[in-house]
Amino acid sequence: MALKKKPVTGMKDILPAEMQVREYVMNQIRETYGGFGFHSIETPCVEHIENLTSKQGGDNEKLIFKIMKRGEKLNLETAQAENDLVDSGLRYDLTVPLSRYYSNNAASLAAPFKSLQMGSVWRADRPQKGRFRQFVQCDIDILGDSTRLAEIELILATTTLLGKIGFKGYTVRINDRNILKGMAAFCGFPEESYDQVFIILDKMDKIGMDGVARELTEAGYDEEKIKKYLSLFESATTDAAGVRSLGSVLKDAMDQEQAENLASIIDSVRQITTSQFHIVFDPTLVRGMSYYTGTIFEIQVDGFPGSVGGGGRYDKMIGKFTGMDTPACGFSIGFERIITILMDEGFTVPGKEDKVAFLIEKGVSDDMMNGAIKEAMEERAKGVTVLVSQMNKNKKFQKEGLEKEGYTLFKEFYKDALK
Repeated sequence: MALKKKPVTGMKDILPAEMQVREYVMNQIRETYGGFGFHSIETPCVEHIENLTSKQGGDNEKLIFKIMKRGEKLNLETAQAENDLVDSGLRYDLTVPLSRYYSNNAASLAAPFKSLQMGSVWRADRPQKGRFRQFVQCDIDILGDSTRLAEIELILATTTLLGKIGFKGYTVRINDRNILKGMAAFCGFPEESYDQVFIILDKMDKIGMDGVARELTEAGYDEEKIKKYLSLFESATTDAAGVRSLGSVLKDAMDQEQAENLASIIDSVRQITTSQFHIVFDPTLVRGMSYYTGTIFEIQVDGFPGSVGGGGRYDKMIGKFTGMDTPACGFSIGFERIITILMDEGFTVPGKEDKVAFLIEKGVSDDMMNGAIKEAMEERAKGVTVLVSQMNKNKKFQKEGLEKEGYTLFKEFYKDALK
């Protein structure tokens, strides 16, 4: 059987030019988030199947790459159900592994604990531009802080990072799951219908207000309830005053402190930030993960479909492991989508020292070759990046390829030193 040279569908080889950008962004992530007091951690890429299928991951649980049992534990002849064959899987995000990690190591960690994770995750998804089956996620989380300070720090850290790598004019959309539930309760939707109502609402940016009304009607909901529900969205403004106003309307359906908390987050971020972005209250923001319990947020970049970051508060997840709820809030940037945007824009790593290529013609004497290598070693000792390589017949094509990898200076060594 012939070997295949292309990578598995949904995964990709990363060429040197892109790798330079990825490494630059990763370094900026570590430096920026480290400056906010986040500690780098690492969790295994393989998780217990029970954790991955605990109904915390929403639709991602349908996309797990499952791993079969090994050795004597795998018995195909007696297996009757999937659980007889599978005991683990590749992680589909970093939040579930973080919750297990914290539950297992809390006694050795600071309180509250600020974590930074970067690593690959895997989803058996349908590949498209900016979406892969293996991709890098970058998460920051604050565990053990129930106050709005956690949300403010997460938003400021993430927007500071994006500003450092050249993003500006983007929008942070923010909402609260409690406001979503309060709006549904105020309009008379039964609690058991909330998930279906929110799934339809989440399509607002694609199908518009009329489309949401039509789908709610088709789902069998009362017309008066639908009108009352949609009128709340039509009257809501996108600033902190809009949150407070909506909270006042919903005073009999939700705790007023929850609306005030969200409004204060918006006010604080606007007053403190030095980055160039917009933060807006968006009552249509849902986010699909079932583990969110409070504040939720997403980052939208003009001209790019979908979000390039998102997160929220998930105060109940760690309790699934320990039996005791722990406040938790996190923000994940869409690392692969950010890299896609930077590459499409022709981004070059700033402030990088000149890279030099020494090209040696075939057939040069040992003395000339050794002299070239010695010169390269002297330059390397000074901190200069020097590539020593044999000169190709098509030197022009060779140089063009090296220029894509960041080489700007070339020195050539020929058999005939007069060339």
